[in-house]
Amino acid sequence: MTSENNTQGSTTFTIASKVKDYFQLIKFTLSFTVVFSCVICYLLAPNVVGYNWLMILLLFIAGMLVTGSANAINQAVEKDTDAVMKRTKGRPVADGRMSAGEAYTFAAISGLLGVWMMGWFFKADDNSFNWDAALLSAFSLFLYAFIYTPLKKINSIAVLIGAFPGALPCLIGWVAATNMINPIGTIVVDGKEFSNSGGWILFAIQFLWQFPHFWAIAWVSHGDYSKAGFKLLPADQGPTRFTAIQGIMYSVLMIPVGILPYYFGMAGQVSMWILVASNLFMVVQSIRLYREMDVKAARRVMFSSYIYLPIVLLALLADKIR
Repeated sequence: MTSENNTQGSTTFTIASKVKDYFQLIKFTLSFTVVFSCVICYLLAPNVVGYNWLMILLLFIAGMLVTGSANAINQAVEKDTDAVMKRTKGRPVADGRMSAGEAYTFAAISGLLGVWMMGWFFKADDNSFNWDAALLSAFSLFLYAFIYTPLKKINSIAVLIGAFPGALPCLIGWVAATNMINPIGTIVVDGKEFSNSGGWILFAIQFLWQFPHFWAIAWVSHGDYSKAGFKLLPADQGPTRFTAIQGIMYSVLMIPVGILPYYFGMAGQVSMWILVASNLFMVVQSIRLYREMDVKAARRVMFSSYIYLPIVLLALLADKIR
């Protein structure tokens, strides 16, 4: 009996360890944040009325599959560099607990399934496959895994390239709801016309947000990134005032873009002022980084950016015009 219990306990531990490894492989916390943006932007579309929890669940699963696929490829490609960085050396592929082949196999299956789900379950009114949502998902996966990932060791322009797949989930969520990618198109709901520019506005908000967010992370983790050969800060010299100025510039650009949801009738005045205040807060934190030039100030920008996105997206959803 004791032997059977030990065997069962060992099997349970092995399964639990494997599940934990897959959670690390897909970078669950990061993936959840990305999919959160996708779901909120889906709900912000004017033709989505109420909360269809089945559709929300399907979108969440599809988004996690696509994002998890991109992150799995990222870890398989970067297994050697992950192994030399303190922050990432415990990842399953870098640590040798999972082979690169297993990670690629998982990525292929989950990526294909996630892209198919995006097109199949979020069909248009005529019941046709949502090619826009599916192809955008596939493009985002490809851009992150095969362009941004290898480019990180070549040039800091990788941050600009990476900002596209980082912001595309907002557009994907919107297109999953509307089946329309054209920013100058209109959506007709109950005889009323709504601009289809909302998905691109949400894309722009998250696109600009990533620069002060990611450069703050790169500032804090500069030693680790340099050890791995990553070039992620705008200046080759590392954390400099030039980097801080870049963060201020993008934070300032977020202010006018944050007014666009109100201007285009997506949300009301309350959310507009919340966005303005949130953007000004990011500007202040970025200016403090320029003045203080230390890791503590960079960490403030980083944590400010973490809370910025949920506040802004939830404010827009709560204040949605329709």
